[in-house]
Amino acid sequence: MTPGRFEELVGDALDLIPPQLAAAIDNVVVLVDDRNDEDPHLLGLYHGIALTERDSHYGGSLPDTITVYRDALLDICSSEEEVVHEVAVTVIHEVAHYFGIEEDRLHELGWG
Repeated sequence: MTPGRFEELVGDALDLIPPQLAAAIDNVVVLVDDRNDEDPHLLGLYHGIALTERDSHYGGSLPDTITVYRDALLDICSSEEEVVHEVAVTVIHEVAHYFGIEEDRLHELGWG
C-alpha cells in the first residue's frame, strides 16, 4: 500500500467521528509515521493533555499529537479491507484518549 493511500485511509477514519465530537477537537495534529521507536509494534499513540485534564494553564500549549504507525498496522493486516478496519479502530482509539477515555473503557466498548 502506498503512503498516500494509507494517509487517505487515516483521513477517512477521521471522517467517521460524529460532527459534534469532531467540532470539539482542538489543538490536535494527526500524523502518520512508519513505526514507534520505543515499541515497533505500537499501532497508534496519543501524546498530549486529554480534554478532561485541561485547565486554564493549557492556553498557548503546543498541539497534542495523534500518531498512526503505518508499518506496524500493515504488518498485522493481510488485505486492504483489514487495513481500512484497523486504521479506523486505531484512529478512533487515539481520538478517544484525547477525550479522556481510558484504555480499559475502550476495550469494553470494542475499540481496544
